[in-house]
Amino acid sequence: MDRPSDGGLACERRGAVAVLRLDRPRVRNALGSGLVAALGSALAELDDDPGVRAAVLTGAPPGFCAGSDLKELSGMTREGMVRHEADTGRMARAVQHLGIPVVAAVEGFALGGGFLLATGCDVVVTAEDARWHLPEVRLGWVPPWGIQSLAARVGPVAARRLVWGDRPLTGRELHGIGGADELTAPGQALACALEVAAGLAALPPHAVASAKRALTDAVSGPAETLDARTAWMFGADCASATARESLARFGARP
Repeated sequence: MDRPSDGGLACERRGAVAVLRLDRPRVRNALGSGLVAALGSALAELDDDPGVRAAVLTGAPPGFCAGSDLKELSGMTREGMVRHEADTGRMARAVQHLGIPVVAAVEGFALGGGFLLATGCDVVVTAEDARWHLPEVRLGWVPPWGIQSLAARVGPVAARRLVWGDRPLTGRELHGIGGADELTAPGQALACALEVAAGLAALPPHAVASAKRALTDAVSGPAETLDARTAWMFGADCASATARESLARFGARP
């Protein structure tokens, strides 16, 4: 499945490994509705392709993903924003239910939903100087999805500190607390991710899928329930004065 950018997503095949590239550089690869739909469809299509045994998810320069497309959200009602984030959360959760492993390759930055999309992948590769940050609380709302997969990686106490987002972390710092699996020099994350993915692709695919699915509950836990709760909290938070001021910078309706 080699194809050019579709909804902000490009895909290419490298043997048994598929590379999915978030490709909206003008908006820092933000997760607009078109990209969310394209990514969900592409992942499902790859999982059904017997020639694909692993996937790498990365972003076009300047970075991995800046999170939700706040400019797009600015044209939605609060209810519309909640629905959009719920759709994004479903797409991200689906990664854990695929038979193929998905490896995130992060350069530049992974912010907000980009942070949680990456840490929701099976393996996370980060450049040591990549900037990781969850700015939502500072803006006035809770991250509306993805907290469970983060807590599975770093533990609930460390996850709470990360969700508060009092300061950004470098890739080296995130790796140090278990949030990323592989650490590389700047510019080498994709190469490392491809190497990891190729190694996984060389294993018996049925056994790889079984091992992944055996651990899905441990990794995902009550993710669907938690995301439903945080999406509701997100909607309520968006009515606060702080959130209204943040959204107003993008012309959003409170």
